Amino acid sequence: MGHIRASRRVLAAAVVAGTAVPVVVGAGAADAIAAAPRVRCSSDKAGLAAKLQRDITTALRGRTAVTAVSLHDRTTNTVCTLRAEQKFDSASTVKVTVLATLLWDVNRQNRHLTTRETELATAMITKSDNDATTALWRQLGVPKVKNFLSAADMTRTVPGSNGHWGLTQITAGDEQKLMDLITGRNSVLSDRARAYALKLMNKVVASQRWGTPAGAPSSAVFHVKNGWLSRATHGWRVHGLGAFTGRGHDYTITVLTHDNKTMAAGVATTEAVARAIHKGLNSTANAVETGTG
Repeated sequence: MGHIRASRRVLAAAVVAGTAVPVVVGAGAADAIAAAPRVRCSSDKAGLAAKLQRDITTALRGRTAVTAVSLHDRTTNTVCTLRAEQKFDSASTVKVTVLATLLWDVNRQNRHLTTRETELATAMITKSDNDATTALWRQLGVPKVKNFLSAADMTRTVPGSNGHWGLTQITAGDEQKLMDLITGRNSVLSDRARAYALKLMNKVVASQRWGTPAGAPSSAVFHVKNGWLSRATHGWRVHGLGAFTGRGHDYTITVLTHDNKTMAAGVATTEAVARAIHKGLNSTANAVETGTG
């Protein structure tokens, strides 16, 4: 769960014509992957669902990792999913759940974060500090995490046992529910809690700003948390959560992967999906390239 150095470059502006053809897989590939899960999208914007289906599928073509995707854009009422119920080891993406549980619990106790909690939460999100996460995980306890998951309707998420928070089982569908709670008004997380979570996710250190921000429009404010972990089975897990706000932007992206041979391969897959989504939602906007390739 260490750090990698992200490279910066500018992706030229692109103009993308919409299409009304509901293409799900590329021409010639349908028979070969007919049994595989397909990207499914819906949208109030004409042609956008078909375009995103095609472009996300193209971004994943030839990649060997098992990949799950979830997109929710409130502006166009667009939703895309792929393997939404597939379970993955969470790695450090669970840190957003830990933060949300902490903020939910503090609000239920009608109190503010302590200085220590603030320091731990900041280190956990902005630097992906594992020791800070362990401290908060122990403070909260698995029963309280489960209570938050129940309140958030994250019914498929299973907290890691014996203190192994990085082995929490997550799905793209549940992570989407979490991101929706953080970015939109609801009865689970207060407005103050949501603003605090987004603030921390916006202050992630430069070396961890890869993943879902790749290809994001320069007009968007992005909030990110990544996870990365290698194990004997399923190789590298490389995940990305991202929220994009400001100047008319209001969408979240979740990309979960495992069976990557290297961390770099997982990052590349996550960023390929992110670029396809950003390009589809922001066809005339200048993109900010924050990723690695």
